Amino acid sequence: MTARLSGAALAERLRLYVVTDEGPDPRRLLQQVERAIAGGATAVQLRRKAELGRRFVEIGRQLRALTRERGVLLLVNDRVDVAQIVDADGVHVGQDDITCQDARRLLGDRIVGVSATTLAEALAAERDGADYLGVGSVFPTGSKPDAELCGLEGLAEMARAVHVPVVAIGGIHLGNVHEVVRAGADGIAVVSAVMSALDPAQAARSLLQAVSDARVGRTRGAAGAPTGREE
Repeated sequence: MTARLSGAALAERLRLYVVTDEGPDPRRLLQQVERAIAGGATAVQLRRKAELGRRFVEIGRQLRALTRERGVLLLVNDRVDVAQIVDADGVHVGQDDITCQDARRLLGDRIVGVSATTLAEALAAERDGADYLGVGSVFPTGSKPDAELCGLEGLAEMARAVHVPVVAIGGIHLGNVHEVVRAGADGIAVVSAVMSALDPAQAARSLLQAVSDARVGRTRGAAGAPTGREE
C-alpha cells in the first residue's frame, strides 16, 4: 500500500486513470492493463460490478502484484472488503455505494475517491473527506449509457469549487482531452479508450501526452481558469 497522498502529489498520480471493463476474460483484462501501464497509465481502478467475490479477489491480487511492481496506484471500485484483502491503495465509491466516511473508517489512511455529478455532491464529498473526485459523466459514454451528464460546464464549476484533485470521466478520448483539462481536470479516467484499444500501450501513451500538453497550456493561461487547487 502506498502512503496516503493528497493535493498535488495525488493529482500527479491520477493523470491517466485506467478503469477496467466488464469483459468476461480476466486474462485479457490483465494483459490490457499490463500494456496500459507500459504505455504510462498512472493509476488503475478494478471495477467489476457483476464479478463473484472469490474471482474478484483473485483478479485484484494479480493486479496488485502488477501495479506494485510498476509503481502504479491500484484502487478498487466500491468493494472496500476487496481493497483491504488485496492491499490496494484505496477505493472509489459512487453516490449509491458505501459512504466516503464509512470507507474512511474502514480503510484509515488509504485513498478514498468519490464520484460526483453535481456541485452539491462534489462539495459534500470534499467535506466528508474524499481524497479526490471522479467527476462525470462529462460526455455520453457507451461504458455506462445511463450515466447522468455534468458536461464541461459542470466539470469546470466543480473544479473551481473544490481543493482536492479532480479526475474527469465519461466519454473521454484523445480528441477531447484538451478541453477536459482546460475545464479544470487534473487527470482523466478512461475505460474503452484503453481497455478496448488494439494497442493499449500506444493508446495510454498518447492520452498521457495529451494530458501533459493540456496541463502545460492550462498553466500558461491560468489567469483565465482559476481553481482552488495547486497546479
